[in-house]
Amino acid sequence: MQRLIIAAIVGALVAVALAATSTAAGHAARLKTHKSSQGTVLVDGKGRTLYLFRKDTTDKSRCSGDCAVDWPPLLTTGKPKVSGLVRKSLLGTSKRKDGKTQVTYGGHPLYLYIGDVKAGDMNGQGVSAFGARWYAVTPSGRRLGGGY
Repeated sequence: MQRLIIAAIVGALVAVALAATSTAAGHAARLKTHKSSQGTVLVDGKGRTLYLFRKDTTDKSRCSGDCAVDWPPLLTTGKPKVSGLVRKSLLGTSKRKDGKTQVTYGGHPLYLYIGDVKAGDMNGQGVSAFGARWYAVTPSGRRLGGGY
């Protein structure tokens, strides 16, 4: 029982830390690429995998509340910076319901995943949660594994 409580507390702290660090206050988000064993994907400035949510059918996020705790949006306070194979032409932003600015790529809002604890993790790939599947994003703006 005590281990379950400790695990729940650690999980909650990780969620808060990820949400708070989806972008540093006052800084533009950074996007770059990472060559994983599954293919080349987009990552943030800290090397964390970026995901799209199949429920998002426009550049407006459909992930809020508990969803945004598990899948923190990639936020920015300025024009996002890019490197690697990231295409500037696919980069954009969208206002969330809370007024914050979320980074988009290829028309898809971008998210991190609470289950990724270190750079290069891709534990959110193909996960079904909050009404749709989540996929890592490739430099072409498509989901890893093909298609939208």
